[in-house]
Amino acid sequence: MAKQLLFEHSARIKLQKGVDQLASAVAVTMGPTGRNVIIDKNFGNPVVTKDGVTVSKEIELDDPYENMGAKLVNEVATKTSDFAGDGTTTATVLARAIFEEGSAAFRWGQPMTVRAGSTRPSKPRWASSVNGPKPVTSKTEIEQVGAISANNVSSVGS
Repeated sequence: MAKQLLFEHSARIKLQKGVDQLASAVAVTMGPTGRNVIIDKNFGNPVVTKDGVTVSKEIELDDPYENMGAKLVNEVATKTSDFAGDGTTTATVLARAIFEEGSAAFRWGQPMTVRAGSTRPSKPRWASSVNGPKPVTSKTEIEQVGAISANNVSSVGS
Protein backbone atom coordinates (compact mmCIF):
# COMPACT_ATOMS: atom_id res chain seq x y z
CA MET A 1 0.00 0.00 0.00
CA ALA A 2 1.31 3.44 -0.95
CA LYS A 3 2.18 5.90 1.80
CA GLN A 4 0.21 9.10 2.01
CA LEU A 5 2.11 12.29 2.68
CA LEU A 6 0.97 15.69 3.87
CA PHE A 7 3.15 18.78 4.14
CA GLU A 8 3.13 22.24 5.66
CA HIS A 9 -0.24 23.79 6.47
CA SER A 10 -2.41 20.79 5.58
CA ALA A 11 -0.33 18.52 7.83
CA ARG A 12 -0.50 20.98 10.75
CA ILE A 13 -4.28 21.33 10.33
CA LYS A 14 -4.78 17.55 10.54
CA LEU A 15 -2.46 17.21 13.52
CA GLN A 16 -4.21 20.13 15.24
CA LYS A 17 -7.61 18.45 14.77
CA GLY A 18 -6.32 15.33 16.49
CA VAL A 19 -4.74 17.31 19.31
CA ASP A 20 -7.98 19.26 19.79
CA GLN A 21 -10.21 16.18 19.81
CA LEU A 22 -8.12 14.39 22.41
CA ALA A 23 -7.58 17.50 24.55
CA SER A 24 -11.30 18.33 24.47
CA ALA A 25 -12.22 14.85 25.66
CA VAL A 26 -9.63 14.97 28.44
CA ALA A 27 -10.15 18.61 29.50
CA VAL A 28 -13.64 17.95 30.89
CA THR A 29 -12.01 15.87 33.65
CA MET A 30 -9.92 18.82 34.90
CA GLY A 31 -9.73 19.47 38.60
CA PRO A 32 -11.90 18.55 41.53
CA THR A 33 -15.06 19.72 39.76
CA GLY A 34 -14.25 17.92 36.52
CA ARG A 35 -16.80 15.66 34.91
CA ASN A 36 -16.67 11.92 34.44
CA VAL A 37 -16.13 10.36 31.02
CA ILE A 38 -17.75 7.08 29.98
CA ILE A 39 -15.52 4.88 27.84
CA ASP A 40 -17.14 2.09 25.84
CA LYS A 41 -15.06 -1.08 25.82
CA ASN A 42 -15.23 -3.79 23.18
CA PHE A 43 -15.47 -6.29 26.01
CA GLY A 44 -17.20 -6.02 29.38
CA ASN A 45 -18.89 -3.01 30.88
CA PRO A 46 -18.16 0.62 30.04
CA VAL A 47 -15.59 2.39 32.22
CA VAL A 48 -16.50 5.60 34.05
CA THR A 49 -13.43 7.67 34.90
CA LYS A 50 -12.16 11.13 35.67
CA ASP A 51 -8.55 10.21 35.01
CA GLY A 52 -7.10 12.17 32.10
CA VAL A 53 -4.50 9.60 31.07
CA THR A 54 -7.11 6.81 31.05
CA VAL A 55 -9.31 8.84 28.71
CA SER A 56 -6.29 9.77 26.60
CA LYS A 57 -5.15 6.17 26.14
CA GLU A 58 -8.57 5.07 24.89
CA ILE A 59 -8.86 7.60 22.06
CA GLU A 60 -8.25 6.24 18.58
CA LEU A 61 -9.22 8.46 15.64
CA ASP A 62 -10.16 7.22 12.15
CA ASP A 63 -8.04 9.71 10.23
CA PRO A 64 -4.38 8.60 10.49
CA TYR A 65 -3.00 12.16 10.57
CA GLU A 66 -5.46 13.31 13.22
CA ASN A 67 -4.65 10.16 15.16
CA MET A 68 -0.95 11.14 15.06
CA GLY A 69 -1.82 14.45 16.72
CA ALA A 70 -3.86 12.65 19.36
CA LYS A 71 -1.04 10.19 20.02
CA LEU A 72 1.46 13.04 20.47
CA VAL A 73 -0.67 14.48 23.27
CA ASN A 74 -1.33 11.01 24.67
CA GLU A 75 2.43 10.64 25.02
CA VAL A 76 2.54 13.85 27.07
CA ALA A 77 -0.17 12.52 29.40
CA THR A 78 1.55 9.15 29.74
CA LYS A 79 4.95 10.68 30.52
CA THR A 80 3.35 13.00 33.07
CA SER A 81 1.61 10.07 34.73
CA ASP A 82 4.85 8.08 34.83
CA PHE A 83 6.85 11.00 36.28
CA ALA A 84 4.38 12.70 38.61
CA GLY A 85 1.50 10.26 39.00
CA ASP A 86 -1.03 13.06 38.52
CA GLY A 87 -1.57 16.22 36.51
CA THR A 88 -2.23 14.44 33.23
CA THR A 89 -5.24 16.57 32.36
CA THR A 90 -3.32 19.77 33.02
CA ALA A 91 -0.40 18.47 30.93
CA THR A 92 -2.80 17.65 28.09
CA VAL A 93 -4.35 21.13 28.12
CA LEU A 94 -0.88 22.71 28.21
CA ALA A 95 0.29 20.48 25.34
CA ARG A 96 -2.63 21.69 23.23
CA ALA A 97 -1.75 25.32 23.98
CA ILE A 98 1.92 24.73 23.14
CA PHE A 99 0.96 23.01 19.88
CA GLU A 100 -1.32 25.93 18.95
CA GLU A 101 1.42 28.47 19.70
CA GLY A 102 3.94 26.39 17.76
CA SER A 103 1.64 26.23 14.74
CA ALA A 104 1.11 29.98 14.91
CA ALA A 105 4.87 30.54 15.10
CA PHE A 106 5.33 28.40 11.97
CA ARG A 107 2.74 30.50 10.14
CA TRP A 108 4.60 33.65 11.18
CA GLY A 109 7.91 32.17 10.04
CA GLN A 110 9.31 32.11 13.60
CA PRO A 111 9.29 28.44 14.70
CA MET A 112 12.20 28.81 17.13
CA THR A 113 10.38 31.37 19.31
CA VAL A 114 8.23 28.66 20.87
CA ARG A 115 11.26 26.52 21.64
CA ALA A 116 13.16 29.44 23.12
CA GLY A 117 10.16 30.51 25.18
CA SER A 118 9.40 27.03 26.46
CA THR A 119 12.92 25.93 27.44
CA ARG A 120 14.17 29.04 29.20
CA PRO A 121 11.67 29.16 32.07
CA SER A 122 11.38 25.39 32.44
CA LYS A 123 14.26 24.91 34.87
CA PRO A 124 13.00 27.20 37.66
CA ARG A 125 9.41 26.01 37.31
CA TRP A 126 10.31 22.33 37.45
CA ALA A 127 12.82 22.70 40.27
CA SER A 128 10.19 22.25 42.98
CA SER A 129 8.75 19.07 41.42
CA VAL A 130 12.16 17.41 41.11
CA ASN A 131 12.19 16.89 44.87
CA GLY A 132 9.33 14.43 44.45
CA PRO A 133 5.97 14.15 46.11
CA LYS A 134 5.21 15.54 49.54
CA PRO A 135 4.62 12.71 52.01
CA VAL A 136 1.22 12.54 53.68
CA THR A 137 1.94 12.54 57.41
CA SER A 138 -1.31 13.19 59.25
CA LYS A 139 -4.86 11.85 59.35
CA THR A 140 -6.12 15.27 58.20
CA GLU A 141 -3.91 15.15 55.10
CA ILE A 142 -5.13 11.62 54.30
CA GLU A 143 -8.73 12.86 54.55
CA GLN A 144 -7.93 15.80 52.26
CA VAL A 145 -6.37 13.55 49.61
CA GLY A 146 -9.33 11.16 49.78
CA ALA A 147 -11.86 13.97 49.50
CA ILE A 148 -10.11 15.57 46.52
CA SER A 149 -9.83 12.22 44.75
CA ALA A 150 -13.56 11.67 45.27
CA ASN A 151 -14.69 14.99 43.77
CA ASN A 152 -14.72 16.76 47.15
CA VAL A 153 -16.89 14.20 48.90
CA SER A 154 -15.44 14.61 52.39
CA SER A 155 -17.01 11.42 53.75
CA VAL A 156 -14.81 9.36 51.42
CA GLY A 157 -11.63 10.70 52.98
CA SER A 158 -12.63 10.07 56.58
